[in-house]
Amino acid sequence: MDRREKPGHGERQTMANSEKVFHSGNELGCQSESSWQDFVSMGIVRESAAVRAVPTFDLEAELMDELRGPIVGVDEAGRGPWAGPVVVAAVILNPDRIPEGLNDSKVLTAEAREDRYAEIMATSCVSIVIGHVRRIDRDNILQATMWGMRTAYRGLQTPAAMTLIDGNIVPKRFPCKASALVGGDGRSVSIAAASIVAKVTRDRLMVKLAKRYRRYGWESNKGYGTPEHARAIKTHGVCTHHRRSFSPIELALQLLNNVQAEISV
Repeated sequence: MDRREKPGHGERQTMANSEKVFHSGNELGCQSESSWQDFVSMGIVRESAAVRAVPTFDLEAELMDELRGPIVGVDEAGRGPWAGPVVVAAVILNPDRIPEGLNDSKVLTAEAREDRYAEIMATSCVSIVIGHVRRIDRDNILQATMWGMRTAYRGLQTPAAMTLIDGNIVPKRFPCKASALVGGDGRSVSIAAASIVAKVTRDRLMVKLAKRYRRYGWESNKGYGTPEHARAIKTHGVCTHHRRSFSPIELALQLLNNVQAEISV
């Protein structure tokens, strides 16, 4: 994948594709120290518990003391699927009201993600950005994700001292000081919270799309390249929500065009 950044399109239209959510919910206790005996009740997938550490607020606390300002966590969901949008979330946790059980969204059960999502939205400053397929196909998935990260930060409308981004790339022209953390969603609860918000938002969108496009199994595969999804594309072709810039979809379209050309001869 091309890791170089090109100037994004439509930076002035960021609000058109972003959803800003600001909530202050009822009092919740501060996050308590987790124990591995509690991993089932925390909703962590069993096979993941033995190999993953629980993310903490330690890095954020250190940075807040040093920089004297709020710390943002940023993560995305949906870079790899063949269909549907990429979703980016930016989260500023309230240090006094951190929901319990925050972790990388991939190691939580769907039910646990929904529970954590509700608590995050009720106690934190959150911005959600949806990068639609047309942007992905126009700019490529990396650039669409980088745009989403910049836009999600701006959507918070709160100046931050530092942004922690999951992965190994800090977007160019990022609006504030930022640091990329490989495996950040397993190290920082702010990034973990962003991963949960992004994942739940995208999963809900794919379930909604599945009701209109029933042939592809998006309610279960969420647009990823599963055998079920591949068989459906082979049988029914692609739809407007498939990413034509992705090689499996590009190949499917080429095969369809070849078949149509043979029929017309």
